[in-house]
Amino acid sequence: MNLLLDTHIALWAIADHPKLTEPAREWIGNPRNTVWVSTASLWEIAIKRNLGRGDMPVSAREALDYFQRAGYRILPIEPEHTLALENLPPHHQDPFDRLLVAQALTEPMRLLTHDTHVARYSDTVILI
Repeated sequence: MNLLLDTHIALWAIADHPKLTEPAREWIGNPRNTVWVSTASLWEIAIKRNLGRGDMPVSAREALDYFQRAGYRILPIEPEHTLALENLPPHHQDPFDRLLVAQALTEPMRLLTHDTHVARYSDTVILI
């Protein structure tokens, strides 16, 4: 299965953060799953890190290096992903999360998140 990680889940996974739940660890560690991180997450990390947000512990460059070493695949932002944004209901206003949802629905992939607002978009979103 193709599994897309939301930004915080991806960061928690590479840092072995205690907020990463055991079910999330099992999804990510399952060798039958292909784990993806979106270019949108790298964009989010870069912007929020530049703004001095404390929840971005590494730079986008460092995150990319960690993601690649962990074997995660990087999902580019395609025109179809941005077009899918027009059809999303207004459950959530975070543009990065909305793009991740659009990507997951377009590909299709399962999106792993901790955000209850994101989980409202589809039953293909896995809330941990």
